[in-house]
Amino acid sequence: MTTPTDAPTRRLHVEVNGTPLVREVECRKHLVDFLREDCGLKGSHLGCEHGICGACTVRLDGAIVRGCLVLAAQADGRRVETVETPTPSPRLKALQDAFVEHNALQCGYCTPGMLMAALDLVERRPGADRAQVRAWMSGNYCRCTGYHAIVDAVCAVLAQQAAGRFAGEAAP
Repeated sequence: MTTPTDAPTRRLHVEVNGTPLVREVECRKHLVDFLREDCGLKGSHLGCEHGICGACTVRLDGAIVRGCLVLAAQADGRRVETVETPTPSPRLKALQDAFVEHNALQCGYCTPGMLMAALDLVERRPGADRAQVRAWMSGNYCRCTGYHAIVDAVCAVLAQQAAGRFAGEAAP
């Protein structure tokens, strides 16, 4: 049986929220654990640790992934984005504001993963209707809100986008 002190390690070169980092990580360490323990970014949460709940959702080279299913070593040479980015895009900022305005967060545990999934939806499916938003967001579990407020918040940002609010921004 190996212990954390004698586990194999790997040098990791990764960009996290725009900051290049070089860290020595255990080969078996998951991305979400790396973000929380090695980077001090506590926004991504560990929920189920099986990729089902979505609390650990982050972006890896622009694609959303479950941080509990990706090893930190797999992020070598890649770009990781979390909800804690110091310079959120106008769409992420609009989603954060809409979540507050629509009371789309209660305990807040699922919120970072929900925001990352919602951002992916807003960027990839700008014409999504309410049913499509609900289906897309169903991949992230929330025990508090019943999803209505979350769907309201995402739909509000989609409406802002359709009205041209983000027209001057570079395409995602």
